[in-house]
Amino acid sequence: MNGVQPKLIPLYTTKGDPEAFLLYPYLFNRNGDWIGFATASREVFSVLGEYVGMLTSERRIVRKRGTSTLTPRRTPPPRPPKVYPPATIPLPPMMSELPHSLIDVLLEMPERLHTVDTGEYREDLD
Repeated sequence: MNGVQPKLIPLYTTKGDPEAFLLYPYLFNRNGDWIGFATASREVFSVLGEYVGMLTSERRIVRKRGTSTLTPRRTPPPRPPKVYPPATIPLPPMMSELPHSLIDVLLEMPERLHTVDTGEYREDLD
């Protein structure tokens, strides 16, 4: 190995705030904790394999407001090690307004991307 850390790609809200990072296929929160994963077709899933939305070319995660079809659950990849987000983050790209039919997940539904030990579907500690 050459000692170069892979580059984390910041994911932004529509307001331009960096709220997540992509290190394909893994998604991390601002603390560097694993919160989900992306597929080659840009679908985004939670750490539990639940469908969250789609990754746009503007580096946002969006989902349809009213979904008539359910995307099947996916088996998550192995848990990655914690990452350490950079101290400085590039400015966001210019964001177009989202149509009413789409929701900015990181802005309006951040609870869909939770860590393994949080969220409503976490395993009970007995």
